[in-house]
Amino acid sequence: MATAPDRDEQLRLAAFEAVRALSAVRGELSSNDLKAGFEFDGERIPLVNPQRGIFKPQQMRFLLSIRTVYPTPGRRIWYDDQRQVHRQIYEGDEAVDYAFMGQNPDAADNRWLREAMENRIPVIYFLGVAPGLYQAFAPAYLVGWDARSLKARVAFGPAAEDTLEYPATAMERRYALRQVKQRLHQASFREAVISAYAGRCAVSGLPEQRLLDAAHIISDKNEPLGQAIVPNGIPLSKIHHAAFDAHLIGVDPDFRLHVADRLLRQNDGPMLEVLKKLHHGQLHLPVRRKDWPDQERLALRFDEFRGYE
Repeated sequence: MATAPDRDEQLRLAAFEAVRALSAVRGELSSNDLKAGFEFDGERIPLVNPQRGIFKPQQMRFLLSIRTVYPTPGRRIWYDDQRQVHRQIYEGDEAVDYAFMGQNPDAADNRWLREAMENRIPVIYFLGVAPGLYQAFAPAYLVGWDARSLKARVAFGPAAEDTLEYPATAMERRYALRQVKQRLHQASFREAVISAYAGRCAVSGLPEQRLLDAAHIISDKNEPLGQAIVPNGIPLSKIHHAAFDAHLIGVDPDFRLHVADRLLRQNDGPMLEVLKKLHHGQLHLPVRRKDWPDQERLALRFDEFRGYE
């Protein structure tokens, strides 16, 4: 039988694996995903406490997760990190603040933060990116604990799935934070684009958000025009996104859809017929004119599409 420390580590690794697997499928995780937890040795282990942001399962010796809720417009902001953590990630260079629970640094939740820091315990940081939606960052580490300010400091570990390596140097923490910035940047872009189109694919009208991507019109590698802004994005289902990126589907500056000749000439199955029927159709546009795809960007992308025909 595994000793208590061994079991704690096994539980932690199982939690990390479950979160990574779920994130790979769904991207952002819902509050229900976090409540459902994961299974370990036939037992259901929760990932969070729905009422609190700091969570240590009763089966574990050390803290498992911390959570920052994305503020719902019009509702009360309970902790500073709800408002500031996104700004700190974008503007910071090593770590971000995490507010204690309440005003007593010796309360159990806050002691768990200190113990995780002292023992360099890897945890999961569930960071809110929209009301009820989270990006999961694992591993994250508590690297500071200040009873006077009632705040801890959180740094991120390397994103590689096969390592739980404490980021001991400033260089390691900066590199990990840059990776977090990139993920958060893409998550925010996706949320903004899909919301602008009322949660539907702009080509097919598919309303299932978990099957949608935010496709860039101009790649983000293009610094002048590749910004992660709504007019540079189109919400597309997975198959339409793949076809758009492969220049098998194009959108002209008048928002008309075009299917590449190589697809139109093929005749092999119902899915291909669905794509072919898009030819000369019209892109579904957002209600707000300012969210429509930028026509200059569409013209540049359409020139690329025609170059591949």
